[in-house]
Amino acid sequence: MNLRSRSTIAAVTASLALAAASACADGVPAQRAAKQASASSRNAAPMTAAARKPNDSGVAIQYRVEGAPRVGQPVSVVLQFDGVSDPAGATVRLTTDAGLSLSTSSSLTLPAGQSTTVTAKVTVGREGLAYLNVFVMQGGATSIVAIPIQAGASTPAMKAAGEVNSSAEGEKIISMPAKEPK
Repeated sequence: MNLRSRSTIAAVTASLALAAASACADGVPAQRAAKQASASSRNAAPMTAAARKPNDSGVAIQYRVEGAPRVGQPVSVVLQFDGVSDPAGATVRLTTDAGLSLSTSSSLTLPAGQSTTVTAKVTVGREGLAYLNVFVMQGGATSIVAIPIQAGASTPAMKAAGEVNSSAEGEKIISMPAKEPK
């Protein structure tokens, strides 16, 4: 190999690098960013399918709470609605339990035949468990879903109500004090 062919190879390599750099300046990073964004949405936590009853509105509801809820900070709840078959569409109403406040619209309309995804923002006011309530009405029927929002490390527990004893056969018995009416 002679000196002239090495300089030609170097010139070709430099021009290829310049072409790659100009391609990146012409929008390829935007496409790359879009691919990364769609990859990150695929890596997001899966949606939870809400339980359905035979006499519900017919609209399938899935949800996801994004991030860990913290007191005083808003948290996003992603809601997905499928199965709207009434030509008039369906309506959704959102309410919150005590301890939560809703900072997005509390009502919306779902178009027929389309999947609709909505993000509701709720702010937790105190530690503990509270619910975002979702009411979906379609064709005279209603579905109700309560989405749990747990803030803080404490998990809900029942208070002890009585004393645990064992019978002669080994059965566990809870003795509870009786309250007499006044």
